Amino acid sequence: MRVGLLRHFKVERGYPNKFVSSEQLMEWVKEYDASDVIPTQLDLGNIDWKRCYSSDLLRARKTASAAYSGEIIENKSLREIEIKPLFRSSMKLPLLVHMVIIRIAWLLGHSSQPESKKTVNHKINLLLDEILQSEEDVLIVGHGGMMMFMSKELKRRGFTGPPIKRAKNGHLYIYEK
Repeated sequence: MRVGLLRHFKVERGYPNKFVSSEQLMEWVKEYDASDVIPTQLDLGNIDWKRCYSSDLLRARKTASAAYSGEIIENKSLREIEIKPLFRSSMKLPLLVHMVIIRIAWLLGHSSQPESKKTVNHKINLLLDEILQSEEDVLIVGHGGMMMFMSKELKRRGFTGPPIKRAKNGHLYIYEK
């Protein structure tokens, strides 16, 4: 059985290259989530994928449609881990600084974050339980953060495949058992 993890195409909106306040950060997140993608050629490993799951966000759905011609099963659990600033502030910081602070808060279980690491891992486990029941080759189209955690869980379940530190847009990572 093979599981393919595919990160969505690059997003047109891109990242802000200036300092942003917490309010501007959340506005950028909304724009990013609504943005179209920049399609590229996909290498799907010459595998006849039997099923395809996708996040229900636009960027993942469009990528899944380009990668798979059959029925695509959309699932909210494949969405990127939601982020929130720790506090509302007009102080402007580089995006990277905001993201580092938010991820540290998330890892430490800070109450500002909508989902805990435990919740995310539970969600991934439930979804993989469902997906892996059929033992067919399956393609999963999603987002970078979720792919990192799915990769770790697949390996915990006996699959072999590459580690994902920062998933590349439109790149397929294959796990086999």
